[in-house]
Amino acid sequence: MPKRGYHHGNLRQALVDAALELIEEKGPTGFTLSEAAKQAGVTPAAVYRHFEGRDDLIAEAARQGYEIFADLMEYAFETGQPSSLASFEATGRAYLAFARKYPGHYVAMFESGISINRTAELAQVANRSFAVLEKAASALSEHIPPEKRPPAQMFSAHIWAMSHGVVELFARGAPGTKSPFPPEDLLETGIGIYLRGLGLVSPDK
Repeated sequence: MPKRGYHHGNLRQALVDAALELIEEKGPTGFTLSEAAKQAGVTPAAVYRHFEGRDDLIAEAARQGYEIFADLMEYAFETGQPSSLASFEATGRAYLAFARKYPGHYVAMFESGISINRTAELAQVANRSFAVLEKAASALSEHIPPEKRPPAQMFSAHIWAMSHGVVELFARGAPGTKSPFPPEDLLETGIGIYLRGLGLVSPDK
């Protein structure tokens, strides 16, 4: 691969972009900092001016991924308005769409073993993305009597887990996990069953 052209100001981003390509190709633990440097077209010594180690590089890729992810989730929520149900369903679809469009970021965020609490900046943007789904769950369930209403944090965690499971098992081509149904259909029907159980969707829908 030809070396990338870069200016002093964007070397850091060139290294992140190189890491994202390597993550997609080899996984988060399948490459070295030297390989990232080579991919970016710089010397290994240049990497250490910006990152102390591979985990720091992956953490920055994850942080940038959460920024994109949170923006997509917020956009999905807002464009689904004024219907709380449409907004909620849109955030679930946005999760699946993000995993497909940004696989390197997705792996850095969810499969690298990097804690969201590694840096304050990473934790802040990760929590922003979690908060969007919680907000959608809260808006959708506000008409349920308080004594029967699940906490919004629990409600959103259930949908997050379902979305993540569909992505991991069926949308990312995990070995031996084929489904006769498209991932979008699995997620939509799964959310529908969950919402009907809460009385938020009529049984005939």
